Amino acid sequence: MNVGRIVPRAGAGAQEGYAPELLYATFNQDYGCFAIGTQTGFRIFNSDPYKEKMRREFKDGGIGIVAMLYRSNYLAFVGGGRNPRFPPNQVMLWDDASSKIVAELEFRSDVLNVQLQRDRIVIAQRNKCIICSLETKPRHLHAFETADNDRGVMAISNSSESGILAFPGRQKGHIQIVDLHSCVNLSTGPQDSAAAHATAISALAVSFDGAMVASASEKGTLIRIFDTMSGRLLHELRRGVDRADIYSIAFSPDGTKLCVSSDKGTVHIFNLEFNQNVGQHMQSGAAPLPGGNGAAAVGGNGGGSNKQSMFKFMKDLLPKYFSSEWSFTHFRIANEVRCICGFGTERNSVIVLCADGTAQKYSFDSYRGNCVREWYRRFI
Repeated sequence: MNVGRIVPRAGAGAQEGYAPELLYATFNQDYGCFAIGTQTGFRIFNSDPYKEKMRREFKDGGIGIVAMLYRSNYLAFVGGGRNPRFPPNQVMLWDDASSKIVAELEFRSDVLNVQLQRDRIVIAQRNKCIICSLETKPRHLHAFETADNDRGVMAISNSSESGILAFPGRQKGHIQIVDLHSCVNLSTGPQDSAAAHATAISALAVSFDGAMVASASEKGTLIRIFDTMSGRLLHELRRGVDRADIYSIAFSPDGTKLCVSSDKGTVHIFNLEFNQNVGQHMQSGAAPLPGGNGAAAVGGNGGGSNKQSMFKFMKDLLPKYFSSEWSFTHFRIANEVRCICGFGTERNSVIVLCADGTAQKYSFDSYRGNCVREWYRRFI
């Protein structure tokens, strides 16, 4: 999944409502757990049902980035906060069974993001994405150059059996897609990358099976979903009309839904399965699927489908706005603080981690689009 800092950057303005001890938050690969880095250590929680599983407090500094390896005892750390426990250019592999560092990697510049997968450690820096082996003596396997990536944007397929890595290309708005195990670039464009947006990439997600990659740009109005092997555009989803800062994108484990959080204080949920089925059905020349009204007016429920303009049939004559798909449902976060989202273990549920130190669970009706907050917990 896409991992992002859920605290405002320095100089980003007022931070009212933010938990001062919270430095970082991230889900594990299946959203079943989440971890936080704090000014004095780290904590691990079960997502749903919510429960604190463990915490470690350090006397000598904070953890600015933490990455989980499924539900194993291995985690990766980068120091952070007022008094970082580790330098910002080092990644430490922690074995919680022995409560000690078992491996470390050092780089010439600061580490902005770290993700783990089965036998790989992936590190994002401002202009580079580095793949290393995950072992007690990690080996440097490959480094890819990127466009300016000050957020450390990258994403990995979450299934342990697939290995797809996505990160910004060398050209602004492009995406590089790499086989994580062979380190072979799967992108077929002239720049070894796929053109996704006109502005810089701000968020990425890869589906669990590695078949799809979702991207958003700094503009934040559109989320585009591509086939990882062919680079073909599968969906163009509209979050809204106004510019927005996309905090996170997440696929459901079965790849049928997508959730997106932004600085508008909302989480949007898109239905991918319905529209794929409609598209395949219509291409076969058959009659429209029951409930699948391709000309449903914006604001209609469309029987679980994403909302579309009633003028979509004129998409070749009208601006692209009229051919986009809107989310079939969305909900607003309490306090409207920075947040990341992931799908819950229960069907049609979303877990949200917020920079005010709260975790929240929402359930939604996949047909009517109604959303209900199930619980609200403070984790720090």
